[in-house]
Amino acid sequence: MSTAVMPTRELNSVSPLNPDQAWIAVQSRDPSAALVYAVVTTGIFCRPTCPSRRPDRANVRFFPTSKAALRAGFRPCRRCRPLDRHSDAALIENLTPALRLDRPVKLAELARLAGSSVSPFTVQRTFQRVLGVTPAQYQRQRRAASFRRELSAGSTRVTDAIYEAGYSGPGRAYEGSQLGMAPGQFRAGGRGVRIGYAAAACPLGRLLVAATERGLCSVILGDSDRELVAQLRAQFSHAAIQPSPQLRPMLRQVLAQFNPHPAALDLPLDLRATAFQMRVWEALRRIPRGQTRSYAQLAQSLGNPKGVRAVAGACSANPVAVVIPCHRIIGSNGSLTGYRWGVARKKKLLELEGGIPPGARNR
Repeated sequence: MSTAVMPTRELNSVSPLNPDQAWIAVQSRDPSAALVYAVVTTGIFCRPTCPSRRPDRANVRFFPTSKAALRAGFRPCRRCRPLDRHSDAALIENLTPALRLDRPVKLAELARLAGSSVSPFTVQRTFQRVLGVTPAQYQRQRRAASFRRELSAGSTRVTDAIYEAGYSGPGRAYEGSQLGMAPGQFRAGGRGVRIGYAAAACPLGRLLVAATERGLCSVILGDSDRELVAQLRAQFSHAAIQPSPQLRPMLRQVLAQFNPHPAALDLPLDLRATAFQMRVWEALRRIPRGQTRSYAQLAQSLGNPKGVRAVAGACSANPVAVVIPCHRIIGSNGSLTGYRWGVARKKKLLELEGGIPPGARNR
């Protein structure tokens, strides 16, 4: 049995990088990120663009330069060669600025920008090798991220957000942003939609995840699988619903949120909501783990201090428990108030995250 190689020096002298932002850069293989990451169980450090499998977040340390990682006792990776300027990473760094939001960019255009010796096929393969996506997929992800950021801005109208993110219209926005199933399908109880689900035990009882081909559409907490499936069928009364072993990886990601130091969730969502609900849900996802906000504070952050009741309604309409952390919202007086899946579960979730405020009480 092989033993893990541990660095020979103390690891507490990590640079003042924001660890959450650095981890997001590593997960997304961001070629522009000015850092390296090291894995304590192997003693190796890599570029964010390294094609190797992503390690467990608890085993990762971040450094601003390769020299800092070397001083801490880590060795450079032989795959991504962080001591050199890898030609693949350099190509990606040069081409990603061309993938603007306002129009599609063809492979032939990227190849011309890369130089006469680079073919469109080489551009495609390099993006897939370094970032794990094609140039078109990378551009769609950027556009979707821009759309979500614009929606979360209190002064931005939905129509403005659609066009500022580079979409040609509302239909394209909902199609490309992973934000919503077609409105008509939701109104028809999911008619014509195939939904798979998987369930497992969790610290709060049983947990079920359900997804369409586009993304996660429901996360439900309960006491039994029979109860969970019944709730799912009530939510999508006309959809074709059946168990799906393929959702096990997605289920494991959600279950990992009950661990002390979970990785950031990065799951595609297939949710239908009003523009206001979307803004509330995006704001909820920005509340750090271990912290809480009151309904009034959340309404204030959205630029609508009188919208406390509307914020509470959006929280109660949240269809994906844990993924959109509406459990982090409490009453202004410190009470835990209501929770779609039970106040006892809300209290347990906050205890697991270390987010129970002093004097918090059930109501």
